[in-house]
Formats: sequence, structure tokens, C-alpha cells
Amino acid sequence: MENEIRNRLEFAVKLAEKAGENTLKFFQKQNFEVELKADESPVTVADKGTEKLMREWISEAFPQDEILGEEWPTKPGTSGFRWILDPIDGTKAFIHGVPLYGTLIGLTFEEKAVAGVIRIPALNECVYAALGSGAWYVNGTEGPVPARVSNVRTLGESLILTTEEKTFYQTDRYENWKALMLRSRLARNWGDCYGYLLVATGRAEVMVDPEMSIWDTAALMPIILEAGGTFTDWKNEPSYTSGDSIATNGLVHAEVMETLGVNAGEAGCAE
Repeated sequence: MENEIRNRLEFAVKLAEKAGENTLKFFQKQNFEVELKADESPVTVADKGTEKLMREWISEAFPQDEILGEEWPTKPGTSGFRWILDPIDGTKAFIHGVPLYGTLIGLTFEEKAVAGVIRIPALNECVYAALGSGAWYVNGTEGPVPARVSNVRTLGESLILTTEEKTFYQTDRYENWKALMLRSRLARNWGDCYGYLLVATGRAEVMVDPEMSIWDTAALMPIILEAGGTFTDWKNEPSYTSGDSIATNGLVHAEVMETLGVNAGEAGCAE
């Protein structure tokens, strides 16, 4: 099983690079259309086209694996492995020419998140991990180095991040975000998957989102855990399916949950 996961992770890292290159063909260009989905979130031809290519490459390499993506129907599988794809996480950033969007690839086995890749195409940064194998960071053409969370121990010393403050209003959680902001050293909206990459590489301490989808979170959980951090939902359960997420460096996790009014305990920590 370990070899099967490793082989798929190696493939996923290369796949994310190819997919990212495809999105860059459209990035900061004016020759693509933007559509609104039923939930009024935007989608572009770059999203759809890139996910289609990703599906084709996965189906050729691992034909028995299931594929779940944001833009196309699920492809059934029989192997127990499931690929969870988000070709452009941060479509709003992508549309406006902001380089913080990313490509996400999550891998689950029998519903457990076992590996993940975050690639930021426009910045040429990538972080990836498989459970039990550590997290790794690649910057440009440099070789991979271990990705580790920071050693900051208090919220008062922490950089906290989120994707979009409006979602806190929409989910009746703005007072939670306000409390975190007031107790932190610095709060910024460097969001989508880039914020989780910053936590995993020790450049931020907390990334919190009150509204998430499975194709957002599946890749994130193993990366944050293997980098030494915590990844939970807003009830402090270690989950990638709850529809919200809180990633921390682990050391400030209890204070974050206390600020949110939740008992931290030991949930969401790497073993």
C-alpha cells in the first residue's frame, strides 16, 4: 500500500506541474470567458479544460481509480483510491490576475486523505505530502526541502489568514474572525490554498475558512499534518468533509479553538 501511495504522489506532483502550466496559458490574459455557476461562484474555460486534461492523464495512468472534481461528473473506480481535483483553487484571484491561485490534488484511500499537492503556478511554488512520509516544499527549480510549520507559540505572535471575510458574514461567524484578528499579531486575506501552503512552510501560523468544499480540503489535510501542524473543522474534529477548516502550526491550536469557544483537546494533530 505504501508503494501505491508513493507512486501516485509522485505522479500527482508531476500532474500538478502540467496542470499549472496549462492554467498559465490563460492567466493575466483577456481571451477567456467567465461563467457563474448555480452558487454564483465563477468558473472559466481554464478551470474546465485543465480538469479535463487532469482526468485524462489520471485515467490513463491509474484506470481503476475514482476521480472527483469540481467541474465534471465523478468517474467511478474500483481500487479504493480516489483523486479529488481542483484545477484552479482561487478562481476569483485567477480572474483578476492575482498570482495566489493554486492547483490542488488530493488522494484518498477508502475515504482517508492519504496524500496531497498544492501547486501555485504563477509563483512556481509547490508543497506535497503523503501520510507517514513527511511534507516537502519546492521553490522554483530548487530541489525539495522538508516543509515544517513555525515554532510560534501564541496568537499574539501569529500571522492569521483567511480567504474572504465576506464568508464569515454569510455563515454568521464574523465575530469569530474578529476575535481571532484582535488576538493576532497580523491578519491578512492571503487566501485560498496559498494560505495553507504558508502555514505548512512556517510563514503563517493559522489559516481559517468558514466555508469549504471537499475538493478544497482533501489535499490540504495530509500536507498540514505531515508538516507538523493541525487540521480540523470548526468543531475541532480532524475532517476534510465538514465544509469548513482550521489549519494551525499546532502550537497555537488550543488558543485558536479557545478564541472560537471550542475545547481544543488533542483533535487534528499528527500522530
